[in-house]
Amino acid sequence: MSARPLKVLLVSHYYPPHVGGIENVVHCEAMALTAQGAEVTVLTSADRSSTTVEDGVRVVRVAAWNGAERRAGVPFPLFSPALLTAGLRLARRADVIHTHDCLYLSSWAAGLAARLTRTPYVLTQHVALVDHPSGLVRSVQRAVYGGPGRALLRGADAVFTLNASVARFVRQHGVREHRAHHLANGVDTTHFRPAVSAAERALARKRFGLPTDRVLVLFVGRLVPKKGYDLLLAAHTPDAGYDLVLCGDGDTRALRGRQGVHHLGAQSPEAVAHVYRACDVFALPSTAEGFPLTVQEAMASGLPVVTTDDPGYAPYLLDRHRVSLLPRDQGELQSELAELTADPERRTLMGEYSRTYAEKAFAWDDHVQTLLAHYRGGTRR
Repeated sequence: MSARPLKVLLVSHYYPPHVGGIENVVHCEAMALTAQGAEVTVLTSADRSSTTVEDGVRVVRVAAWNGAERRAGVPFPLFSPALLTAGLRLARRADVIHTHDCLYLSSWAAGLAARLTRTPYVLTQHVALVDHPSGLVRSVQRAVYGGPGRALLRGADAVFTLNASVARFVRQHGVREHRAHHLANGVDTTHFRPAVSAAERALARKRFGLPTDRVLVLFVGRLVPKKGYDLLLAAHTPDAGYDLVLCGDGDTRALRGRQGVHHLGAQSPEAVAHVYRACDVFALPSTAEGFPLTVQEAMASGLPVVTTDDPGYAPYLLDRHRVSLLPRDQGELQSELAELTADPERRTLMGEYSRTYAEKAFAWDDHVQTLLAHYRGGTRR
């Protein structure tokens, strides 16, 4: 007799088609766990409540107001009261609950449901305290991490972190050493891959209306200060020798009328893979992110990477001659991008390193096997 499939409830404040890093990770985890024989349900938000089956994954969407993101770029959906009811119902039939980030109402509801139904739960903490320009947002973060977020972290059977900074953050908020685990996100290195020829790169550029005769420096992310798009704009001048390509939504006022700047807006994960292949360099001067998913995607796509020298990168043992880890400084960024623009040989060497590293370090199979081992360990308590 075959074993009963493991029933996993994944909880995320957003899920595709909403575009962003956490939702992409949850989607990939859902697909990979399903491929391993697990029965996966996702609890998330939407404008209207619905339940669908998407590629073998049951997706339960609870109605939520998303005005904070639309108006201020703060990704914090306010769910209807139906969230707790849905969480309790789904927790009762789950063997394990896996929540993503302790900051969100969806995670709090899942943690409460886990406690009430005595269902084991694990948590992936993606970020630490974000140095947001809004004092109100910073205050809300501190209140959450000092209250419900802290309780959620301390109660989890396992807490996964993506980098050293977040690992230190969760320990400061009560997570015991033996329950904290480093776990890199996976990347689909078949989907995110380098262009196989100059012709393919030219076709990708044509698809997005990008120039074929310029070095293209790519930014992927929301147009908010923590991501550093404003720093990239400040470092770029009309005579820089490269064009800047921004892929993501947000406040576009600073982009208007800028020569050599191309804004593609928000794109689907499928389209973003083609955007990477269209470009020559990836730049993300973000703050307090450690090792973002977009950096992993860019490396898998064979791009040279220029990003902030964050302590969170330490566990990954990157070759600093092949990945540019810089201070978050306009002058440093300007100088490095100018050097890369003028040195195609260096770009090639950095791009080859990126691809080789991604193939070895970001395998989804390894990621999912680690999750399954923790899931099964929790269900045997």
